Amino acid sequence: MNLAMRLHMGLKTKKPGMLAMLLVMTGLMACSEDIQLSPEHEIESLADTFNVSVSTMPAHYVTSGTVTSDHRVSIHARISGYIRELNVREGDQVKVGQVLLRIDPVDAKQALIQAKADLLDAEADLQRYDELLKAGAVTRQQAEKTKLRYKVAKSQVEQARNRLSYAEVRSPVAGVVVEKHLSQGDLATPGVPILTLEDPASLLVVTYVSERFVSGFHEGDQVDIEISSLKKTYQGVVRQVVQAADAVSHQFLVKIALPEVDDVHPGMYAQTGFRVGSRQALMIPKDSIVSRSGLHAVYVLNEQSIAQYRMIRLGTLSGDQVEVLAGLYAGDVIAWNGQPDLKSGMKVQASGNGR
Repeated sequence: MNLAMRLHMGLKTKKPGMLAMLLVMTGLMACSEDIQLSPEHEIESLADTFNVSVSTMPAHYVTSGTVTSDHRVSIHARISGYIRELNVREGDQVKVGQVLLRIDPVDAKQALIQAKADLLDAEADLQRYDELLKAGAVTRQQAEKTKLRYKVAKSQVEQARNRLSYAEVRSPVAGVVVEKHLSQGDLATPGVPILTLEDPASLLVVTYVSERFVSGFHEGDQVDIEISSLKKTYQGVVRQVVQAADAVSHQFLVKIALPEVDDVHPGMYAQTGFRVGSRQALMIPKDSIVSRSGLHAVYVLNEQSIAQYRMIRLGTLSGDQVEVLAGLYAGDVIAWNGQPDLKSGMKVQASGNGR
């Protein structure tokens, strides 16, 4: 006689509160996904299986880092003046040669006017001295000085025109605007940065490593880079190990080149895994894991190929496999992707897609 029938037969003898509690418990048991099936009601499921074994995995020294651009450019003004137009803001993509800002070139305009006036005077003197030289009223040396003055004045006009062209500031590289130091209406002066650009196609991860490990790291070494916000791992290459420790932390700066990827941007948090040896680990397919309410489990087959739901604790993700820190042992057989869906107590027949 099952539990529901026993409850029904005892309705007249049980108190109302106790009856309600027993009915709720019965409902919960019926809704559970992992009911232990009795042998006479065994359901067979065709599923993928995997024999758990010990694998050799690289051991890592893990540090925190930040994604940054390998190509960072500061945009400065080459003349003084108030910023009349500022056409970009943080996050904007810019192209080579694109106009970023315009400066009101009051001083540069005045310099050009003065240079043109000096050139007119020098040209008039040159013509007058040429005539005087022909008449023998001046020496050749005096005439040569006027020619030199004319050349200098002409050169100064060209320089003033070039300086006036600096009022329009164009981007020297393709990249992203990451910082805006001045705004429209501010006074721009040479040497003071206005914008900062970064090339998103050339990325580095900057991190610091302990003096205990730094001697084992070299340019060209491969490093596992995990971008936590994306839940993805990439293969980086050590670009530079700065051979001078920070005076306070006694750690060494290491720069790691990232492959070109679309989702990674400067400023993101990264974890770096430097390979410092090897270790033994239990690895299983990540597709075999059942996750519920933040907890993880797998279906383990006993000697009769009956599935049992077992909680596990996970470690490092590596490609399509994940490390199991607790809950499984070498020699265990796990199953997943069952048809029908797996539940505890089901008899499992291997589909042939397992490993």
